[in-house]
Amino acid sequence: MEKYANNSSRNVMMRVGLATELAVSLRVKRHDGIIGHFNIDRLKSSLEWAANGLAHKVDFELIIQEVTKYLFDNITPVEISESLILAVVSLIERDPVYGYISGRLLFKKLFKEVTGHSTMRTDHEAMYMQAFTDGIQLGVQKNIYDERLLEFDLDFLATHLIFERDNLFDYMGMRTLYERYFSHVGQTRFELPQAFWMRVAMGLCFNEPNKNDMAVKFYNIFSTLKYTAGTPTLLHSGLVRPQLSSCFLTTVDDDLKHIFKCYGDNAQLSKWSGGVATDFTNLRACGAMIESIKTESQGLIPFLKIANDVTAAINRSGKRRGATCAYLETWHYEIEDFLDLRRNTGDERRRTHDINTANWIPDLFIKRVNADGQWTLFSPDETPDLHHLYGKAFEKRYIEYELLAEQGRMRLFKTIEAKALWRKMLSRLFETGHPWITFKDPSNIRSPQDHAGVIHSSNLCTEILLNTSNAETAVCNLGSINLGQHIIDGVLNKTMLAETIHAAVRMLDNVIDINFYPTAEAEAANFKHRPIGLGVMGFQDALYKLNITFDSTAAIEFADESMEYIAFHTISASAELAKERGTYASYQGSKWDRNIFPQDTIDLLEQERGEPIRITRGGKLAWDSVRQKVKTYGMRNSNVMAIAPTATISNIVGCIPCIEPIYKNLYVKSNMSGEFTIVNKYLVADLQLLGLWNNTMLEKLKYFDGSVQYIEEIPAHIKAKYKEVFEIDPIHLIEMTARRGKWIDQSVSHNVFLKGTSGKLLNDVYMGAWERGLKTTYYLRTLGASQIEKSTLDAKKFGFTQKREYDHAAGRTEIQEPVQTKNTAHDTITGARVCSLQEDPECDVCQ
Repeated sequence: MEKYANNSSRNVMMRVGLATELAVSLRVKRHDGIIGHFNIDRLKSSLEWAANGLAHKVDFELIIQEVTKYLFDNITPVEISESLILAVVSLIERDPVYGYISGRLLFKKLFKEVTGHSTMRTDHEAMYMQAFTDGIQLGVQKNIYDERLLEFDLDFLATHLIFERDNLFDYMGMRTLYERYFSHVGQTRFELPQAFWMRVAMGLCFNEPNKNDMAVKFYNIFSTLKYTAGTPTLLHSGLVRPQLSSCFLTTVDDDLKHIFKCYGDNAQLSKWSGGVATDFTNLRACGAMIESIKTESQGLIPFLKIANDVTAAINRSGKRRGATCAYLETWHYEIEDFLDLRRNTGDERRRTHDINTANWIPDLFIKRVNADGQWTLFSPDETPDLHHLYGKAFEKRYIEYELLAEQGRMRLFKTIEAKALWRKMLSRLFETGHPWITFKDPSNIRSPQDHAGVIHSSNLCTEILLNTSNAETAVCNLGSINLGQHIIDGVLNKTMLAETIHAAVRMLDNVIDINFYPTAEAEAANFKHRPIGLGVMGFQDALYKLNITFDSTAAIEFADESMEYIAFHTISASAELAKERGTYASYQGSKWDRNIFPQDTIDLLEQERGEPIRITRGGKLAWDSVRQKVKTYGMRNSNVMAIAPTATISNIVGCIPCIEPIYKNLYVKSNMSGEFTIVNKYLVADLQLLGLWNNTMLEKLKYFDGSVQYIEEIPAHIKAKYKEVFEIDPIHLIEMTARRGKWIDQSVSHNVFLKGTSGKLLNDVYMGAWERGLKTTYYLRTLGASQIEKSTLDAKKFGFTQKREYDHAAGRTEIQEPVQTKNTAHDTITGARVCSLQEDPECDVCQ
């Protein structure tokens, strides 16, 4: 590997020698108080152990030089270990291989914490297995783990732990698990990574007849990083109160008792690590009459303010802050005030900075916008059925109410220009990232459960679409396939993917029976309908491995084909479970029962809407076999697919979140250990093959904020392959989601990325989403065309704060003046820090 130090190797060795001499003179204070001398050979041995198999890519001298910066007199052995980790972490920007080495060093520290011994002992594997069995017994003894874990053959399971799989974690993955997931007593962890995967697998097998063999099967899926359950499942599987579900959806009735009951219910759901979405559309508007006390209502906003404060007060499972989302339908009389809830100006008593907001939009509103028509706002106490109607039935009833208003037979209403309200929606979305744009009619018309109720909202991350009522709190149990991990030798391994899907569906179905339910309404709904949400992450990783550019037609086709394959086997797996375990209680009359699959519902939506849906129909698989299987056995689960954001679990398994392009090829990662720079490992590998990866290239990448588009020596095919998300047409991404969305019975958590400030483009993106039949969208991320000052780079080489753009046509470099950079979800990007979606606290909710 090319050396990164600017001086000669001789000068490096001189500095290393001086640093080593200084380090040897330091004293080390052991935990028992005994003072000894620092042993640099021991540190080198640790480093050599961590670099096993990777030594040819590692600059050992540079690491030793770096680690001495962190040493001090009377340092403790634990501090020495952390210093070595930090030293290697600081070099991750030079080569992602240092991320794996620092991950191993953190594992070495964890191993010492759990076992009291070193990983370099010859019997470390036996100690690993013993730590697993001892940890299960300790967890039960301390009332952390469920006693049913002792029913497993612990010695048998211990022999199936594959220790080498710990090397699959990079530093970010290992650190995430270390800080937040591994079981502990006080501040001391007693769980190693493979023991963690096995414990999670065991916690999903309590009701399996062959629980030991099934636990091994689930463990092999988890530990190879092919599939990962949602965060609540990882946190709580096998615990005494296994709250394993990710998302809860509630509806509030226009009744004071029920409103405050919902506050309490939502607090309980949040307490147990659930993300909560609440539909507030039923609440009467400000000025509506309260008949019982003969006075006018104060309206919706004060109740939302209380919901905001309840959210702020809850710490989910002691790990994450509470997170909720409020939904309101677009015809509600207070919709304009709702749009302002997340603004940083105005009356703070009418602002809710701690809850997310989403707009539940009927098709008729979009039609009125396109027709430059009028839109009427109503109070739900005078239009009580509107919220529970959709499609043609909604349109008919809405027009009837408008006629009543024109005749003076409605007490509270307001008529405005539909286009003006739409512009305000988009303006607030651009300004605050809220309310999110979600579509009521496609969500309901395409629902498999249209016979059993109404979908009143999506969830906190806009991928779940389930019926809600005052008797049912919708619950969804989530997990995601790591698609990139199924690309073997440049090809999607469909046999492996099918095996992963069938195991994942079984795990998700098991969650329903094992789960701890914080409320009776959640338990009733989950047992009645048994919905699950199998999703995808690492889509960008898959494209990199397939050598497909994200903004190509080939990428759209792969999105379509891969999702069809996932849908095919997910539905098939649920039908096979129905054969084994029986159908879900409300199956009869469902779309599944009527032989209507998700891809069939596009035509239904087109018929109801009365306008063409711009989605390419058809697929490539022979679906007759799956249809026959469902006809014969039914379905075990009312809903089976949903693509969640996956921010945290993507960090754990080391892939790019969800179905999105990479946000930045280079960014600063912050966690409890500090800040360090992460660089795209696929880009580095390709540049290394071309002989282009060196210190100068790294500096240029920093200068251009991770973009490769302005670095002249990088070939065109590499520039095309490594476009960042803001360099890709957002409508192209909408098209990809539409193509995969036709196979999905729930929805996709789709972020919209918009570079610049074009209102026309913003309108085109969201109108394009509606025209293509998308059910929901998530955050709007905006980024100005700008650059920030790079205080660590040599200004003589690259200039100061201006951005240099190479004009290939003219053959010259143009200078752009700096412009403020704005991201609606992260305020501003400042200093040398690069914003990352993986740092967004909202994305952490579902997974």
